[in-house]
Amino acid sequence: MEDKNLIVGYDKADDAAVYKLTEDIAMIQTLDFFTPMVDDPYIFGQIAAANSLSDVYAMGGVPKTAMNIVCFPEKEDISILKEILRGGAEKIAEAGAVLSGGHSVHDPETKYGLSVTGIAHPDKIWKNYGANVDDIIIMTKPLGTGIISTASKMEKATEEAINKMVYYMTMLNGYSAKILWDYPITSCTDITGFGFLGHLYEMAHATEKTFVIESELIPYLEEAKEYAKEFYITAGGQKNRLFVEKNLVFENIPFWLQEIMLDPQTSGGLLFTVSPQHLENIIKDFNRDKIEFWVIGTVEAKQEKSIVIR
Repeated sequence: MEDKNLIVGYDKADDAAVYKLTEDIAMIQTLDFFTPMVDDPYIFGQIAAANSLSDVYAMGGVPKTAMNIVCFPEKEDISILKEILRGGAEKIAEAGAVLSGGHSVHDPETKYGLSVTGIAHPDKIWKNYGANVDDIIIMTKPLGTGIISTASKMEKATEEAINKMVYYMTMLNGYSAKILWDYPITSCTDITGFGFLGHLYEMAHATEKTFVIESELIPYLEEAKEYAKEFYITAGGQKNRLFVEKNLVFENIPFWLQEIMLDPQTSGGLLFTVSPQHLENIIKDFNRDKIEFWVIGTVEAKQEKSIVIR
């Protein structure tokens, strides 16, 4: 079935569906849930909620309502579920959205996430394609959380590394998105399970351009470098490599940095393109609000490969 009011569907592997309700209002719908990546149920709830809310921000929208999705073992201590839901509820409130219900089932493995509905103007939806030649590429969180999580599960990660990982995974992308609403963002996504390079490829491929990345500008958590060198890497990262390797060029990039760029992220940052004429003002706004960001590359005309890392 086709509907002219479905502005964004699944054809471009975008972050959420967008449906035009009126000339001034479009509805954004997304859903995401997963198993715990940290031991603390309260922190897990925060991360899962922040991750689910992120897709609305990546479309340029404002979250309005959220519904819990819960899978929980029948014989597990119910107080654990209470802490997961508490963490999620606090992030929903921080986003200014309303927790409006949800659904739960008994399951041998704990899972949690949200179905989120947001709104935006139909003419101001950010898609994961549409970048122009000479646009600059910017990201808003450092990479490496998946590698640190793997090292943590093997009891090799330091407390400092785990704290950094949690800090970024629980951080709402709404603070960055709010700044960017004032600018003509040409394409945007958030970095999650496909890793930086997987999501970058989706953007470049859908836009039919080549994205050129300066490797020395890639932000990452320093501990992730050491853990990647020790091969505390993820199976998801290897799947991401298989997904993108035919469509990118690594120009003398060390293995550890390749792995960081392929590392699946949970609640990663925004990855967006914008005309360089807006960079000065964007820098001022991000610095004013004390929010981190990194300019990492440029958009070029289509070449043989979709991504060049040099």
